[in-house]
Amino acid sequence: MELHDLHPAPGAKRSRKRVGRGPGSGTGKTAGRGHKGQKSRSGYSRRFGFEGGQMPLVRRIPKRGFTNIFRVEYQVINVRDLEAVFDDGAEVTVESMAAKGLVRVGKGPVKVLANGDLKKKLIVQADKFSKAALAKIEAAGGSCEVVAS
Repeated sequence: MELHDLHPAPGAKRSRKRVGRGPGSGTGKTAGRGHKGQKSRSGYSRRFGFEGGQMPLVRRIPKRGFTNIFRVEYQVINVRDLEAVFDDGAEVTVESMAAKGLVRVGKGPVKVLANGDLKKKLIVQADKFSKAALAKIEAAGGSCEVVAS
């Protein structure tokens, strides 16, 4: 087989539909656009959500609630994750958690929650701790340090 022998499969390529080329073509006169109206004109483009002049759905439905622009979105991590990933006596920082794939650096502050059990003594540094997580870490002999990122 040579490069000049290559061609598409039969029926794979269709010729362009040439509209407005006389009554015998089947797409003459109005060229498949019907009669009159906005959509039959050249240069027509519909705005997103346009309903022909009827009040659009997005404007008919009432607005509810608001978005707090000062909301802080925390990356949450549970003590069971720390138990599974870190060794006894390890110092757990945001960077070490990111290195193990538990959080992402620069994606927001880290909060430690209390799901699961912790038996290892860990020195944990994070932006925030739940009261139960603080109690579990200290009960296991570890310590918690709050760091501002």
